[in-house]
Amino acid sequence: MIGYYNVSVILTYLSLCTAVVGMTLALTGDVKLALVSLMICGLCDMFDGTIARKCKRTDDEKSFGIQIDSLCDLVCFGVFPAMLGYGIKNIEVNSFDIVASALFVLAAIIRLGYFNVQEINRTSAGADKREYYEGLPVTSVSLLLPVIFLMDVYIEPLVTIKVYSVALLLIAFAFVSKVRIKKPYMHGLILVSFVGLVVFLLILKEGDNITNASSTISFILRSMSA
Repeated sequence: MIGYYNVSVILTYLSLCTAVVGMTLALTGDVKLALVSLMICGLCDMFDGTIARKCKRTDDEKSFGIQIDSLCDLVCFGVFPAMLGYGIKNIEVNSFDIVASALFVLAAIIRLGYFNVQEINRTSAGADKREYYEGLPVTSVSLLLPVIFLMDVYIEPLVTIKVYSVALLLIAFAFVSKVRIKKPYMHGLILVSFVGLVVFLLILKEGDNITNASSTISFILRSMSA
């Protein structure tokens, strides 16, 4: 079989499979488990690089790892969030939703392609580990989007459906912006992990309310369009 198979890509492949499951859950209306799947994807991505760096790899295996990581990230943090938007509405989407989703995925793939070029050049030059990201990392959606969904519970019911496509557009712009964001190490990872854990637990606790809210608005909108 073609390809490179070693332990360094296990979490990357696990993240991809989880995203596929999550998209299925989103499109069948199970928003809670879809969000859990998205956060699991983010968790896998947080540590896949650490595992990869501890493995002995040839130059080809390193290049393959860079490519496969970005390809999987496109599905997990590009296509999956777009499908999640369709899932929460569970109705025929309007033109704005379609355009927002398309631009979101486009921005994600542009950012990932750009990152690949920069990462290959950086490693070829023998540079040390990256200190800053240029633009918002695509993996950030695994935390940002669950927080947006929690607004339905703690701020105003159904707010997610109202702002989701707008949020995708804003995040898409952040993907391709030139803003510099410090890459988290040690203390930063601990902080991000703690915030992620809190959000994860809140999703588990309040996820049924989010799913029910999405189902309710979908029913109302279908009734109005009948």
